[in-house]
Amino acid sequence: MTESRDLILDHASELYLEDGLDGFSMRKLARRVGVTAPALYRHFESRDALLMELIRESAQTMLAYLGRALAGTSPMDRLRRAGAAYLDFALDHPRYFLLYASLCERLDPETMEAEVGEGVESVARFWEDRVRECLQTGAFRPGTPDEIGLTLWTHAYGFVSLYLGGALGLSEDEVRGAYMASCIRILNGIAAPGALPHDTPAPGVPSGNPAADLLHETSTP
Repeated sequence: MTESRDLILDHASELYLEDGLDGFSMRKLARRVGVTAPALYRHFESRDALLMELIRESAQTMLAYLGRALAGTSPMDRLRRAGAAYLDFALDHPRYFLLYASLCERLDPETMEAEVGEGVESVARFWEDRVRECLQTGAFRPGTPDEIGLTLWTHAYGFVSLYLGGALGLSEDEVRGAYMASCIRILNGIAAPGALPHDTPAPGVPSGNPAADLLHETSTP
């Protein structure tokens, strides 16, 4: 088998998600790819360099999706679009979604190569900018960017992780409706009165999506 950079990264992402950082080795990866370990070093000088490339690819891909949200016409619209783009990224690139957070948690950003660190910082800055502009324009109730950002991120990341792990029992079409309905429910608790568009479904209001309607029904007192 002829090794290629993309093929190596594809197998590397699989191996990392199966064995974790401690179980990841170039020797194991070489066996998966079907080459000798030295052949891998023609593309990546070390295990850490390969893992850094996985982070860089994941960050760049995520940013390409998140960039779609900038077409929004208001801070809240851009935030909602960003939430939808985040789900699109996760569904289209589930390996990147899963390994990005894990690798960023395990590896110190200060020790990352400059280009990789910039990508990670750009992702974080994108979300911070969305939250800050909502706060600055009065779209959110009073709070700090860190507090609100943590609430939004843990909800979105947790929801998608549960789906990818098979815990929700929903089809992809159903999970899209359920995810957005759940995001709107979170925003209803954070947004200032009147900040959400009038066409935004509120808890208890049918949305036309069975999964979303089910979530509304189960959350309405």
